[in-house]
Amino acid sequence: MSQPQVPRTPYWNPYFGGIALGVILFASFIISGHGLGASGGITRLAAAGLQSIAPEHVNQSYDWAAVAGGARQPLDHWLVFAIMGTALGGLISGLFAKRVRLETFKGPSITPQARWFFAFVGGAGVGWAARLARGCTSGQALSGGATLSVGSWVFMLCIFAGGYAVSSLVRRLWN
Repeated sequence: MSQPQVPRTPYWNPYFGGIALGVILFASFIISGHGLGASGGITRLAAAGLQSIAPEHVNQSYDWAAVAGGARQPLDHWLVFAIMGTALGGLISGLFAKRVRLETFKGPSITPQARWFFAFVGGAGVGWAARLARGCTSGQALSGGATLSVGSWVFMLCIFAGGYAVSSLVRRLWN
């Protein structure tokens, strides 16, 4: 039995979305003194989880101890609340637009299990690289690009070049 199609509201105009993102980024610099980024908040969530399981490891590792805030609670940081607000806001927006449902986007040449495997491997690779680079794509490209940081512009160009180079390898999975 097929499910009835629910009419969905259209997506935002990309120009309006870009302007809104720029205003939010500017407000972030004015209000908090920092730009936008997600990897720091995710790292703090990981540090809190690790601290609850193996606190001696967090205390021995300088990098994890710094993320955990030393004597402070690792979740006591504005980035953690920004990530939670982004996830909650996305869910609420999706509910209002009637776009929330469980589905796997994939091409006809790939199984759902393979799609999830490649998504997990790709996400883990990007997470590792963001930690290695001490910043994520949004922090580098948006915040660093907005402040005209040369390193951020080089990073952004490398992301686009890498995506273009790899696209020919994965295109066959979507066709």
